[in-house]
Amino acid sequence: MIHNFKSNTPRLNTIAVAAGLLLLGTPVFAQENTEKSKEEGNRNVMLNASSANGPREIQIGLPSADVNVLENGLPVTYATNPHSVNSIWRGDASLSHNGLLKISETAITTGNIGYAVNSFTQLGQDGFHTTLNYKMNHFGQQEFSLNLNGGLGSGWYYSANMYQDFDPGTFKIKSSQYQDRTQIYKFALTKRYNGNRGEFTAMWHYANSHPVYTYATQSAPFIYGGDGSVKEYGDFKLGTTSYLPTNSNITYRDMRDGKLKETSLYDYIENRTSNFSLLNNYNWDNGFSLKTMLRFDHAHGALVYQTPMSLLNVKGNSQYAYKYLDNMNQVQTYTGDYVQTRMSCLNSGDINELLFTNELSKKFKTSTLRIGINEWYYHINYTSNTTMYDQSVPTDGSYAIRVYDSNLRNTYFYDFNKNASEYYKGYENKAALYLTHDWDITRNFNLYYGARFEYQKLHGQNAADKEGKYARFADYYIGATNPTTGFKITPSDLDYNWFNYDFTAQATWKLTNEFGLTGDFTYIVQHPRFENFASATLPNTDKVTVPLGRGGIYYNNSWLSLTSLFSYISKTNNNSTLNLQHGSEIMAAPLTYDIQTWGWTTDLVAKPVKGLDIHFLFTYQKPTYKKYETSVTFSDGYQGKIDATGNIVAEIPQVLIEFDPSYMITKDIKIWTSWRYFGKTYANLNDAYYFGSHWETFGGVNWQANKHLGLGIDVVNFLNQTGAKGTIAGSELVTKDEVKAANNYAGRLLTGSYLRPFTVEFTASLKF
Repeated sequence: MIHNFKSNTPRLNTIAVAAGLLLLGTPVFAQENTEKSKEEGNRNVMLNASSANGPREIQIGLPSADVNVLENGLPVTYATNPHSVNSIWRGDASLSHNGLLKISETAITTGNIGYAVNSFTQLGQDGFHTTLNYKMNHFGQQEFSLNLNGGLGSGWYYSANMYQDFDPGTFKIKSSQYQDRTQIYKFALTKRYNGNRGEFTAMWHYANSHPVYTYATQSAPFIYGGDGSVKEYGDFKLGTTSYLPTNSNITYRDMRDGKLKETSLYDYIENRTSNFSLLNNYNWDNGFSLKTMLRFDHAHGALVYQTPMSLLNVKGNSQYAYKYLDNMNQVQTYTGDYVQTRMSCLNSGDINELLFTNELSKKFKTSTLRIGINEWYYHINYTSNTTMYDQSVPTDGSYAIRVYDSNLRNTYFYDFNKNASEYYKGYENKAALYLTHDWDITRNFNLYYGARFEYQKLHGQNAADKEGKYARFADYYIGATNPTTGFKITPSDLDYNWFNYDFTAQATWKLTNEFGLTGDFTYIVQHPRFENFASATLPNTDKVTVPLGRGGIYYNNSWLSLTSLFSYISKTNNNSTLNLQHGSEIMAAPLTYDIQTWGWTTDLVAKPVKGLDIHFLFTYQKPTYKKYETSVTFSDGYQGKIDATGNIVAEIPQVLIEFDPSYMITKDIKIWTSWRYFGKTYANLNDAYYFGSHWETFGGVNWQANKHLGLGIDVVNFLNQTGAKGTIAGSELVTKDEVKAANNYAGRLLTGSYLRPFTVEFTASLKF
């Protein structure tokens, strides 16, 4: 899927897990800790200001690479649309380790761009062990996570895991009791053999999840201040008031069979996965190690977007009406001042994945050599059914109601599959060979280098072309006839074969025992993924190149670790499709564009006195669009043009700061805070709207009451900052000149997403 169909701007890399651009932890020499050298340090993986139960986001100035979480060396999901990470994976008691893979390591081992969360399942150990984690917050969330593991004798071990989340969100919605209801079960059986040189594990994993909050509830109306600030609209409270209608039903036309169907937000977004994994590790006495990872996944993935589109001022206009829920024959004129149009995108797909990775490594006296293969097969039958509806914008903070234009129709839902509907089915296969060499050439000079060679094949069907024959229209579906051209919509075949490759090199030079130089360069060549063929227009199939480089200094002593780097990253031939709006009309505009980003990052970890730990991170970056131009002509002849070339990339601040101090009051009591500063961010492609800087804050107290029980109280957004973030709905065509002519649009009602509200959480962990 082309992600910006749903957000109306290019979707940035949401993987991860620390603020900042191209971060680098303290240089680590290969023989000190080879596994550790694959990961970044000092990253609070699960401290997320956007979600109560998912990993943090990172902004690297590039569109999403879509490999964001690995478990046991394999992606937990091959593609996050329509099967999101949070519907399958949580950072719960079932995991023995959470870390953050470096960009170069992600590139070589997966062929993708960006950081990746690196996690491993807790396997059985000798004896009997229990971990029970519990979390609740003052909005009513209840989260339970249980791991039981132990030995069965004769080298056999078991591990059983259960995760349950009952999360109503930070406000009640009428369409669902919970904004997240997720249950995950895992069971692993392990055999350790040949004097513990080998370890074989068979694991079953089942998940059932309704992550309603993912893209459906994250919008709100607010008054734009003109200076980057926003004010709340009437009694509507950002983050704690629902902006969804009281009626939960959604009517849509199925892209596959053309039938009108009805569903609810909660029912449609059900995700189910059942997978089976085989893992084997073996270490020989001569330094050779072999890791084998195999997983088959059978799943149904789903996402529902409730994307705000136009916000219409209808004051004094009597054309809008609504029907009483208890008597649909009674009609009432809508007398509100505003109407919000929304596009519902119901994404779903039946998925089969077969992922296999095999790694052979050899430790020498001064180096480690690794060679690996990937064979990743992904089969999907996917559609995105779209439907439009209009709703009230209640100034009193009450639940919205659906309304309709009585001059045009007497039903709530319209323009079925007209705007952003998507369709494709078939398979994508990647077969790759990769190798790395981590080499201490001298006591003072370390070189790490690697390469990946990948064969990518796409085969299947979609509903797209470059000539416009598959352009969407109202009541579009496979088998329908275009009323304008007479063309019958039939699936078209697609078949592509590509060769991709990646190279990386990193060098660290110790000038003294404490001070040195460090730098790295990674070059990635990719081609479009299957999801890029989902919309009505075929993507640009030219190769996608991503060069990224960093260079700087580091300094380490007994209490201080500092790294300071200059960095550059760019990406060519990003495929995207925008939904441009003019009045109440929406049209899709395809384009291919480039991005480049310069940055400077300084990362510091200090332990100045006993018990005090400080992490400080400063990033300055300048991500800009290159060759970002497109246009469409609307039905009234108006030509909507976008020329964002040279503009700062929307949603990415140029200045980011992290400050994470913690202090051990006693050996059992720890107090900690995490402060994240986000500078000014632009909220549309033309850099006409912007949001001012803000802080995201976390803090807490953790008490290890005894060796079995740990307790904690955490606070999210303890400064209680309220405000907007992301982009402004329907603003793609708004220019700087228009904003300036309208006095910076100060006082105008707009729609966008918001900061996570003040939240108090209680946590407990019981271990035996």
